[in-house]
Amino acid sequence: MNQSRLPHDADVAPGDGRDETRNERLDRNWNEMLQELRVIQTGTQILTGFLLAAAFQSRFEDLDDYQRTVYLCLVVASILTTVFGLAPVSLHRTLFRQQAKERVVLVTDRILRLTMIGVALTLAGTAMLIFDFVLGRAGGIVAGAALLVVIVVLWVVVPGAVRRSHHEARAGAPDEPDAPGTPDAASAPDAPDTSGGPARSDGSV
Repeated sequence: MNQSRLPHDADVAPGDGRDETRNERLDRNWNEMLQELRVIQTGTQILTGFLLAAAFQSRFEDLDDYQRTVYLCLVVASILTTVFGLAPVSLHRTLFRQQAKERVVLVTDRILRLTMIGVALTLAGTAMLIFDFVLGRAGGIVAGAALLVVIVVLWVVVPGAVRRSHHEARAGAPDEPDAPGTPDAASAPDAPDTSGGPARSDGSV
């Protein structure tokens, strides 16, 4: 049974105490992504509901052509973001028990990134529309641009800076010794199969 660690697993450090097999780590990655999807879906569904309900309010008739165009673009973006957020569920159902967990995890990671882009655009656009309606065109543009800058800083710049700092700290730190009695990952033999079932080399979905 070959359940060695994935060769590209940069977050697997020798002696970190986890001692995960390949399938165990894929399961952990998948569960972490599900938690992220739940957070995104909650906010996206609330925002989509707000946008859809706005069309049935009496003040909706007061919107000019520009505001109606922005509103329709926001509805489309919000619905597409919701669809993207649900895509991993369909992917998991399609590949269920196909021993393709690694593929599911990799594709879901890309879908999550696209979903966050959709959330960012929808949030900034909604702020722009509301401020445009209340304060005028200039106020709407300033509000939307300001929120988009905040999102980029918090979602892109800060995580990127933390990642670079973390990599620099790891590069400058001495190599961590393996835990006592732990063989080197490159020379460690495959773990014995204690599950009683057939070996699965690429994760089970």
